Amino acid sequence: MRVCLRGCRVRSLRWAHIIIASLLLLLLVGAALTSLLPPAEDRALTGIFRRGASTSVPPTSVGRHESFTVVMQTYNRTDVLLKLLNHYQAVPHLQRVIIVWNNIGKQPPRQLWQSLGPHPVPVIFKEQSVNRMRNRLQPFPEIETDAVLMLDDDTLVSVPDISFAFSVWKQFPEQIVGFVPRTHVTTASGIYSYGSFELQNPDTGAGDKYSMVLVGAAFFHRRFLQLFQEQPVEVHTLLDETQNCDDIAMNFVVAQELARNSRALLSSGLFVRPVDLRNLERDASSGYLGMWHRAEHLLQRSYCLNKLAQIYGVMPLRYSNLMLSQFGFPSYANHKSHV
Repeated sequence: MRVCLRGCRVRSLRWAHIIIASLLLLLLVGAALTSLLPPAEDRALTGIFRRGASTSVPPTSVGRHESFTVVMQTYNRTDVLLKLLNHYQAVPHLQRVIIVWNNIGKQPPRQLWQSLGPHPVPVIFKEQSVNRMRNRLQPFPEIETDAVLMLDDDTLVSVPDISFAFSVWKQFPEQIVGFVPRTHVTTASGIYSYGSFELQNPDTGAGDKYSMVLVGAAFFHRRFLQLFQEQPVEVHTLLDETQNCDDIAMNFVVAQELARNSRALLSSGLFVRPVDLRNLERDASSGYLGMWHRAEHLLQRSYCLNKLAQIYGVMPLRYSNLMLSQFGFPSYANHKSHV
């Protein structure tokens, strides 16, 4: 009888150990699966995507601090525009897209785009009365987010690149965070010259530092749009005369604001190295080529640099060679390839 009781106790203890081990295993599996779920804001955004255009939940439910607005100016590239709009519908945290329609006298493809829907991210067409390069830098009332992602109408940026750049911008909202750096060089005569940016050679350490990040593929705070409107009238006149340089002028605006806030040592922009950024210019059936193909393009931009410095009475742009990449820690631009 004693043996039976002892055996029963042993079996009971074994079963108890098995049950406890099973419960612990289930808890571990549950915790692991929970860690794979997206953050709460991503789950909310996914819910908006699933509900589609018929949803009653406004896009602002994601939050103006955790979402952004795309502003894209377009001229004579409707087929490429539709391709880009379709691509950017899949971008997380995108609240809405504003298309600055510079095709004066032509109707935007509003009905065509709607017929291809429903679309999770609303698209708003802003028809302009005059074809100006600086039209895109207006503080549109439809911009409800702090972050603005400005994109050229021939530039396709991958979703991972956009998501990474947005995460960087949230850490540096006082600067332009983008994919296309440029530089200015001071000649011996004191004249400023505009140039491209060559990543440093790791063998010699030679290479340029950038002093601007172009807004044709970049994040910046929406308040800079209002500050841009408040610039001296001579700045706007210069941009309208050249139909160029609004991106250079925006770097001046940001640099001036940094200086006012005792951050003068910071560069106006922060370079994020893209993994997949494509130019779709030659995909346009219209055959329209951008202004950067013009023979006078670089001369105009050098002229703008000097004219802007004259208007402001100072050269506010500062140099940097800091490069942020999705793969690795922040580093200096130390590759041989060109950007």
